[in-house]
Amino acid sequence: MLSLLIALPILGAIAIALLPEKPTSNRFRQLALATAIAVFLWTVFLTTQFDFNQLGLQFERSVSWIPSLGLSYRLGLDGISLPLVLLNGLLSAIAIYSTSRSITRPRLYYALVLLLMAGVYGAFLAQDLLLFFLFYEIELIPLYLLIAIWGGKRRGYAATKFLIYTALSGILILAAFLGLVWLGGSSSFAYQAFAGNHLPLTTQLVLLGALLVGFCIKIPVVPFHTWLPDAHVEASTPISVLLAGVLLKLGTYGLLRFGYGLFPEAWHYLAPGLASWAVVSVLYGALSAIAQTDMKKMVAYSSIAHMGYILLAVAAATPISLLAAVFQMIAHGLISALLFLLVGIIYRKAGTRDLSVLTGLLNPERGLPVIGSLMVLGVMASAGIPGMAGFIAEFLVFRGSFTEFPVQTLLSMVGTGLTAVYFLLLINRAFFGRLSDVVVNLPPVQWDDRIPAIVLAVFIVILGLLPSPLVDLTENQTTALTRSPSTFSVSILSPDPSRAVEP
Repeated sequence: MLSLLIALPILGAIAIALLPEKPTSNRFRQLALATAIAVFLWTVFLTTQFDFNQLGLQFERSVSWIPSLGLSYRLGLDGISLPLVLLNGLLSAIAIYSTSRSITRPRLYYALVLLLMAGVYGAFLAQDLLLFFLFYEIELIPLYLLIAIWGGKRRGYAATKFLIYTALSGILILAAFLGLVWLGGSSSFAYQAFAGNHLPLTTQLVLLGALLVGFCIKIPVVPFHTWLPDAHVEASTPISVLLAGVLLKLGTYGLLRFGYGLFPEAWHYLAPGLASWAVVSVLYGALSAIAQTDMKKMVAYSSIAHMGYILLAVAAATPISLLAAVFQMIAHGLISALLFLLVGIIYRKAGTRDLSVLTGLLNPERGLPVIGSLMVLGVMASAGIPGMAGFIAEFLVFRGSFTEFPVQTLLSMVGTGLTAVYFLLLINRAFFGRLSDVVVNLPPVQWDDRIPAIVLAVFIVILGLLPSPLVDLTENQTTALTRSPSTFSVSILSPDPSRAVEP
């Protein structure tokens, strides 16, 4: 069942590649969109079959792949990965739907988007460390090409910078996984194979440190963040939707699944530093967003700040904070996707994203009143206004983290206030006042352009008013994660099992 989530996008990409030589661009789009919608509907079906009360993996699939390397094709779904699987399906379909019908080289473009979709699914479903790494690296290639070929004027620079940072991230993650297998004496890379191994705490800290840096590059966390604003500014709107909405979550998911999940004892030693690191990222991202005049770059720095909340929640590692981390991943995915979609529409209609030029876009006659109204809703959600998904996510983060790190949590709350500041500046400059003479006679926005943003806005409001479905889906798994026996035994001075604390 789970293999279909990976196989269908790959088959769709192959079908696009095999279409006759000169079909219309719309034919490629229709096939890609049909594939993405079919995959998303399959994730919805899996959700209806998912037992919310059952702990552990469901719909498991395990096949020995390369026994000599200890590599197995092992997939599974639980309350942590299922929401992200749903998010990937939804945003991939929206990204394809939002792509311009006049895009150049459509055959290659849509095939790459579907391969990217398959790679992300594989990473979220993999229950083998090496298999996760393979999917983690596979998604790098399509995204690099999508930025390098269809990006803006500095697309080569942005794509290369993204490639270098992400490649370094992958090297550190692979090194940690290999060290874990070799030092743990396991013959398999299966996630479950590491329970009961005895490793010295110092060894755990080294391995966890490599994982932390690797995944924090992907999130990204300051000072590893510089690739993200460049990538967003140069990427096309649909690719920015996928980058902010889904791909950044590979980093936070990795921290939760492989960082805290594999090294719970070492995690608690590093947790205070991680919480402080999260504060730096939150405040730096928010203050940098205030200084921006490019709307897209402002939203990009906002993503850096909001991803810092997830790091804070995972660092605290309480039942509420881990639930909050998953909720914030979903909320941020929906909100950031909405904001990037709207900024893309404004840029396409007005020809600029410069806040020193744009004014009066809420003008009901000659402006973009519907897009402006959706933008107001999006920034309200990002700022944590009650009734929106962002409020529930941030409240849970602060509530779950305060008992462990009160000072860091209070400082992170300042970031919420700063979010209101920079988005108020955006709304005030671009949408209120007299319509700028530079952007007059704006072409109307068709309903085809509005539908994806409206769909995302509906989900944001529904999760803000009715968060219980997502909470019920995730809560049992995150609570069990904090209460489960230690994955590793700890021996601070010696690897001698007699000195370790048995799980």
